[in-house]
Amino acid sequence: MRSMFRVVLVAAMTMLAAASTHAQTWPTKPVKMINAFAAGSAPDIVSRVIADRLSRAFGQQFLVENRPGSGGIIAAQAVARAPADGYTFFFATTAPLITNRLTFKSLPYDAAKDFAPVAMVGRNPFLILVNPDLPVKTLPDLVAYERMHAGQMSFATDGPRNFSGMVGAWLNKAAHTEFVQVPYANIGQGIQDTIAGRTQGIILAFAAARQFMAGGKLKAIAKTGPEKIPGFEPMPQVADTYPGFLFGGWFAVVAGAGTSSDIVLRMNREIDKVLQDPEVVQKLDEIGVSTNGADTPEGFGHFMRAEDERWEKIVHEIGIEPE
Repeated sequence: MRSMFRVVLVAAMTMLAAASTHAQTWPTKPVKMINAFAAGSAPDIVSRVIADRLSRAFGQQFLVENRPGSGGIIAAQAVARAPADGYTFFFATTAPLITNRLTFKSLPYDAAKDFAPVAMVGRNPFLILVNPDLPVKTLPDLVAYERMHAGQMSFATDGPRNFSGMVGAWLNKAAHTEFVQVPYANIGQGIQDTIAGRTQGIILAFAAARQFMAGGKLKAIAKTGPEKIPGFEPMPQVADTYPGFLFGGWFAVVAGAGTSSDIVLRMNREIDKVLQDPEVVQKLDEIGVSTNGADTPEGFGHFMRAEDERWEKIVHEIGIEPE
């Protein structure tokens, strides 16, 4: 028995030493960071800023690979199926990690089991915007105007099961309004229709809205979270009118489940250094993404579990059924 115990102990120590050596030498080849959005989008911009800084820190290329479509499912599945060797990470958003399980009947991955939390990156609120010719200046003005024109007011969104659609549904419930949602597969067309007055409002992230706000083509009247909107402060929150209304997206990095904890910790520390860089903070600030650093993997994991519970309540409250 003692002999057997010594053999097992030596084997275990050998495996730990090998894992530690692997983590110290990692990375020895380019690392992929898969992104679920198209090039030029806010998540893409943020992921490329981080990838560039990680490339410098590790002396090895971190390459952003865009795999847009299906609400992040394509990208999430690719990471879940990749070897958990520290060479594939997921630059993820709230949808594939949290809300997809609530809006899809089945998924080809399990967010709770297939991914290991690495680092929080930042958060961004959504904005409620209107055509500037609409005679309203505040959210209460808009709600009062809608009640005078019940059934005639519409919001352009990216669909009822996507974030802007959920914001619209929750606003209708909180304000007892009847804004009609007009879903767009291409939200760019929704922007143009709102500018032209074919839809009276639209719900967008700041990164998508900023050029139209700056040019006076869209007027923002409220934001869905506390994050600052650079160049457009102060801007009231929806929660100022409807307490408890907190709705925002966030960006994060996760790895495949089973990735070495040493690699996860190294990534976490380097991402946190990136997010403390004033130049990076300014770049994120410019597109409406606020960061408080990477947190720890454990802290981020706790945050995700809390978000899972919070979003389940939101989706239930606005009556969305999975499809």
